[in-house]
Amino acid sequence: MAKTVLVIDDDPTQRRLLQAAVEKAGFACRTAPDGEAGLALASDPKDGIDVVLLDLTMPGLSGMDTLERLSAKRSDLPVIMLTATSGIDTIVQSMRRGAVDFIVKPANPERVVVSIQNALKLQTLSGEVKRLSRKAEGGMSFDDMIASAAPMRQVVRLAERAASSEIPVLILGESGVGKEVVARCIQGASGRAGKPFVTVNCGAIPENLVESILFGHEKGAFTGAVSKSLGKFVEADGGTLFLDEVGELPLDAQVKLLRALQEGEVDAVGSRRPTKVDVRIISATNRDLSQQVSEGTFREDLFYRLNVYPIDMPALRERRDDIPALVDHFVSRFNASEGAKVSGVADDTMKMLYAYDWPGNVRQLENAVFRAVVLCDGDQLRPQDFPQISGQMPDVSMLPQTPAGVMPAAADTVPQTGGNGPVAIQDEVGEIRALNDIERDILQYAIDFYEGHMSEVSRRLGIGRSTLYRKVREYDLDVRDERKAS
Repeated sequence: MAKTVLVIDDDPTQRRLLQAAVEKAGFACRTAPDGEAGLALASDPKDGIDVVLLDLTMPGLSGMDTLERLSAKRSDLPVIMLTATSGIDTIVQSMRRGAVDFIVKPANPERVVVSIQNALKLQTLSGEVKRLSRKAEGGMSFDDMIASAAPMRQVVRLAERAASSEIPVLILGESGVGKEVVARCIQGASGRAGKPFVTVNCGAIPENLVESILFGHEKGAFTGAVSKSLGKFVEADGGTLFLDEVGELPLDAQVKLLRALQEGEVDAVGSRRPTKVDVRIISATNRDLSQQVSEGTFREDLFYRLNVYPIDMPALRERRDDIPALVDHFVSRFNASEGAKVSGVADDTMKMLYAYDWPGNVRQLENAVFRAVVLCDGDQLRPQDFPQISGQMPDVSMLPQTPAGVMPAAADTVPQTGGNGPVAIQDEVGEIRALNDIERDILQYAIDFYEGHMSEVSRRLGIGRSTLYRKVREYDLDVRDERKAS
């Protein structure tokens, strides 16, 4: 996605020249004729302004006052000052008020573009440092998540409610979907924010060390125990213990884990007395624990103790609408860490990434973008920069359009406000129709619109396939595939 530059200048000629230079460099551009208009455009992060070019001398609200007010509202937004004078006092004053660069008019287009690129790189590095700091300090929030797709919005709603209590949470989902991110956000939004967040990968611990690592041991408790170890439970005291892949725990460790959860105390190996701990448990697994219970490999009582508040994480293929934002986030991160200058992703590349099934989920997408940024020779990521994916996909021109692309012409007929359209909201006498009738018509319209392609209907409407088929049976809908009929 192209970054957006806001030009605030009272001179229309300067605005046009700067806009031409910015757009020629591949950025989107918006303009404002004065400080007040510029503040209105740039104050809200949702308006998508990434960098501001601000004229110092303007009638009404001056550039310096605009800078001061903008810095107070959006300290994260980089501002580049433009002026016809280059006095050292003016430059110092601008920098103190939050400007990241200072350009003397008439501005050289190349100098402007370089300044914008440097500002964006600095912004990305600063954002990544802040994100890592929040992660290290146990202060991540749900705002740090990319979760605009309908299935993820439901995850966030459930997680926000979990954060307001001490209820044990079990996060379910395939490997790589981001279960730990959700756990960290629950911690950051809870009363335990800023307290320890300790992660244990239960599947990576040698079986003979599970008890020692979880609960600790005394010096000399066994061969090789040359010093005392507190254990993960004690390390997490006052905070959160995240048990990743909890289904991998051996049965004997499950017994002690259950006691620790029930009694709020742990017995270190070789210790004569238990240690009280105040720990919130968030666990995660990519296995079917109920099936493990029936097979006898997971304790039923522990299962019920952990599975108090389950949160089901969707796979990336079930939340494809998040892919463009995730790709943009990863490109920005790796641009900063690798010193790369990738401006974005070509349309045909995004179509390919959107259509791919991503068996490794978000982790696979992150690693694929990392490799693509390193391989990229141009300013945009192309399909050939993803050789392991492009080799498995059909001709890019045959793939469906992504949400960021042009919608089908028929979509223009869908009403954007209340009223009648392809799906009538009102009946023949002007009264609102019953919700079930409206839902039936919407489902039938979507099935017809996507020519019986049920996975596309499910994705676009934001409902699960099983729910969709249940409603099809309930409403006795026509799911004839018109592509086959023709």
